[in-house]
Amino acid sequence: MPPKSARFAVYSWSVLAYNLAVILWGAFVRATGSGAGCGSHWPSCNGQVIPRAAQLETIIEFVHRLSSGLTLILVLFLFIWAWRVYGRGSLVRKSSAAAFGFVLLEAALGAGLVLFGWTAGDDSVGRAVMIMVHLVNTFLLLANLSLTALWASGRVPSGLKFQGRPAGLLLASLLGVLILGSSGAITALGDTLFPATSIAEGFRADFSGTAHFLLRLRVFHPFIAVLVGTMLYFATTPFIHENTEPAAQRAAWLAIGLFILQLGLGGLNVVLLAPVWLQLVHLLVSNLIWIVLVALTGFVVGRTDLATSVVDHPIHEGIPSKAQQVH
Repeated sequence: MPPKSARFAVYSWSVLAYNLAVILWGAFVRATGSGAGCGSHWPSCNGQVIPRAAQLETIIEFVHRLSSGLTLILVLFLFIWAWRVYGRGSLVRKSSAAAFGFVLLEAALGAGLVLFGWTAGDDSVGRAVMIMVHLVNTFLLLANLSLTALWASGRVPSGLKFQGRPAGLLLASLLGVLILGSSGAITALGDTLFPATSIAEGFRADFSGTAHFLLRLRVFHPFIAVLVGTMLYFATTPFIHENTEPAAQRAAWLAIGLFILQLGLGGLNVVLLAPVWLQLVHLLVSNLIWIVLVALTGFVVGRTDLATSVVDHPIHEGIPSKAQQVH
């Protein structure tokens, strides 16, 4: 790999990791009710560029805005760098361009939440819909950042072609994870706005016909999780048992392992009444499941005409590639 491309790959993975941190901080803003910390002002904070004599909620929200602004700059630089290093028609160019588009939309959605007052204690349908749209956009941003990093690391398929039933199941599981993530966003919002004091109280609210719609929707989340988990299992196991390359096998195993962990965290979240720290861990694992599934998709598309495998990248040094194993 040329030095410029190698540096770009490292930068791409770094931007992806930074975005995960920003996403978790954004969830912390929601979980602590700090979304209105800067009032209804955007992009200023309470009408000021830098808030003075700020309360804790204001500091939390202001830090989120600063970190999100830095995300925009980092992804813009990623986009420009990709277009300087890679040639016309490069998938790295395309994925970085898509990532920049989604980060712009991410900023617009964040601004919309503030300007429409869909923060803090707001429990409107509009906020619920925006939360789901925000989640889907965030996942699509992560997907394109992941593919940019993956393809920049040497795994560049000749074209985006999906072959056979396993690839179709993999795409279906990606859609399922998007739906599950949206359901989780609604569940987390309900937990934040209507915290239960006991497990029994929480269950009564879930099945009460007079409870708020956010609480009534919460009951569907575990059923969606089991359904998506089953779909994910059948989508990933072919890449474990078939004669696929080690990178794809590891990704498949990791996806299954992370999902089992996620089911356990979900149950613990119910038992412990959704503490903030556990909500953040739950969200982190959901993001990791999404990234691993996207990476697995990147491993298997265009499998007949692949460039150097990710297992040959320096980060996997010492792990033999399939070609090396044959010889």
